[in-house]
Amino acid sequence: MRVVVGISGGIAAYKAALAIRELVLAGHDVHVVPTASALRFIGRPTLEALSRNPVTDEVFDDVASVRHVALGQQADLIIVLPATANTIAKLAHGFADDLLGTTILASRAPLVLAPAMHTEMWEQASVQANVATLAERGVTIVGPVSGQLTGSDAGLGRMAEPAEVIAAALALVTGTTGSTDSGATSSLAGRSVVISAGGTREPIDPVRFLGNRSSGAMGVALAEAARDAGAAVTLVGANLHVPAPDGVALIEVETTAQLAEAMEAHASADVLVMAAAVADYRVEGVTDGKRSKEEWGETPTLTLTQNPDILAGLAQRQRRNLVVGFAAETEADDTALIHRGRAKLARKGADLLVVNRVGHDEGFGNVATRVSVLDASGVIAEASGAKASVARDIIDTVAQQLAARPASTRSTEEPR
Repeated sequence: MRVVVGISGGIAAYKAALAIRELVLAGHDVHVVPTASALRFIGRPTLEALSRNPVTDEVFDDVASVRHVALGQQADLIIVLPATANTIAKLAHGFADDLLGTTILASRAPLVLAPAMHTEMWEQASVQANVATLAERGVTIVGPVSGQLTGSDAGLGRMAEPAEVIAAALALVTGTTGSTDSGATSSLAGRSVVISAGGTREPIDPVRFLGNRSSGAMGVALAEAARDAGAAVTLVGANLHVPAPDGVALIEVETTAQLAEAMEAHASADVLVMAAAVADYRVEGVTDGKRSKEEWGETPTLTLTQNPDILAGLAQRQRRNLVVGFAAETEADDTALIHRGRAKLARKGADLLVVNRVGHDEGFGNVATRVSVLDASGVIAEASGAKASVARDIIDTVAQQLAARPASTRSTEEPR
């Protein structure tokens, strides 16, 4: 397929390189049309090397082949990423004062725009009117999403990830999600999502604790995927070994009690995801000073008290939101693993349960994983691969489940 990739002049222009590479590797004939401003953000040699085709922003280059018209006429698909407020305005009003404008006007191919700009710009009435005009004409708009913007700013206006833009664009032509692993076919725009991640620690004394091997990698990946799907995301991180993603509100906790308090404080969110590995027990009689070997003796004994069941507590509330639990199991047999998951889902009362197998060399950290998503009827989705890819598939399933709910069951409250 012949794909024209337009690039307008914004800091997100560097992401166009990723999109071009993905399209070329998928076997498409990619022709890049940058604006003059875009070439100040990303160099022509980079674009030519990635696309394997000449790159120009000049209407008067290669006049003999009528390039300014031929590119659009021959295109099967046009994607503009990023699409700045200026480019959106020009397209909405039919301006053709550069090669990108003439190419789009000369084409009948599907047109996909991935807006990127600061929140204040995106929310301007003029920009919204231009976007609405283009959408009414059949232009597909992908994004923007909430996240980290230029400098220290964060908010709605971040360009959707290249994989999501490509998937949406290819779907217009092929009816599929294309060759990328985005898996993002549903949106969480306007939704609030709270995700717990990591592993809780229960202190024995000021130095020692009872803990687990969870790094928080899956929960962090879920937070990033939910953010990219347009949700306002809060991440409750218990002793994370990986950094929290940009554009996500982070609440740091250590113990199960602290995690329970944080989740309870945000229990009115549209979606609650309990991905953290929670200690089932805490130590009685935590000391203020470090216990020495002499104090411990040869056979030390710890007295444990059961912690509250956070997932069951969230699920048993009178609620209108979607509650998602996780079950990390060591069961080797696939059938038995799903059976354990279904029993846990029924016991906890959650809406969905994500089941995965763990072990000494499986499941923990930044490794490939395989999960099954269950509801009361059984397995409704499966995913495998890198945690980022699996997280996108899980969030996609969550979004679909949320969208399928009757309006009367949907939460309209804001998280506290």
